Amino acid sequence: MPIVQISMVEGRSREQLRNLIREVTNSVASTLEAPIDSIKVIVSEVPPTHWGSAGLTIADRRNQKI
Repeated sequence: MPIVQISMVEGRSREQLRNLIREVTNSVASTLEAPIDSIKVIVSEVPPTHWGSAGLTIADRRNQKI
C-alpha cells in the first residue's frame, strides 16, 4: 500500500487539494502499477508562521515583500 505524504504551506483551495490528491494518486498508480484503492495520500498544511527557510518564516518573507 503506497502512502504519499505531502507537506506544504497552507492556503490552497479545496479544489486545488482535491486535484493534487487525484493527480498524485493517478501518477503513483500508473508508475507503480498499484491499485487505486491501495494508494493513500496525506496532505499536511503548515501555517506560514511555522515553516522556515534560510532563517525566516514564510510569513516573515511575505511581509518583507510588501
